[in-house]
Amino acid sequence: MRPLLLTLALVLLAPAAHAQRPDPNQPEGENLQTPLSWVVRFDEGHSAHAAPTVGADSTADVFFVNMTPGWHITTGPAGIFYHPESTAEGTYRAETLLHLFDPEGRNEAFGLFIGGQDLDGDALTYDYFLLRNSGEFLIKRRTADETTTLHPWTPHDAIATFGEDTESSAPNTLAVEVSEEEVVFLINDVEAARLPRAEVQTDGVVGLRINHALNVHVENLAVTEL
Repeated sequence: MRPLLLTLALVLLAPAAHAQRPDPNQPEGENLQTPLSWVVRFDEGHSAHAAPTVGADSTADVFFVNMTPGWHITTGPAGIFYHPESTAEGTYRAETLLHLFDPEGRNEAFGLFIGGQDLDGDALTYDYFLLRNSGEFLIKRRTADETTTLHPWTPHDAIATFGEDTESSAPNTLAVEVSEEEVVFLINDVEAARLPRAEVQTDGVVGLRINHALNVHVENLAVTEL
């Protein structure tokens, strides 16, 4: 039996509050509190007695708060973080600026996903563009509990990594530019990969994927129509 995927909707707002994409400079709710209408969905199933907690309390399994500009996430289990109104279709650029704090030797991945569909259901699917502190990136698709590699782990010189000389955090901008024929994946404005649009799931929710036990500040998450 495959594990059930757990979805946590943080707080439901009135419909009018979902009318725009999230703004990193205008938090929903109070700063240093959990963003009101974002959703967190974990990869693995959990029993009703062991469901992970998401909140602003440092004892929560996932610490997720508004921290202007942007949001701060410290994970326990791996999962996706998204605002239901952060959607894109047609031709567009989706990007996020992520600051990785000391991973303490862990080489877990984090980054951006696009094309999210049925994210609160059993048939969820999305394509994701991740990097890790070894200086490599990956492009993959998740459909329910199955994954398909679109581009394998590959080193890239443009990736900023956290090392012994890093004073605070390692910042990286991940961007996906969707044109009518191709999809270009960029790291700090340097091309990392280019795939035919027919091979990439592009229309749907844009959000974040953060794997296990990482401390990440999300300075920006934006979609711009091209």
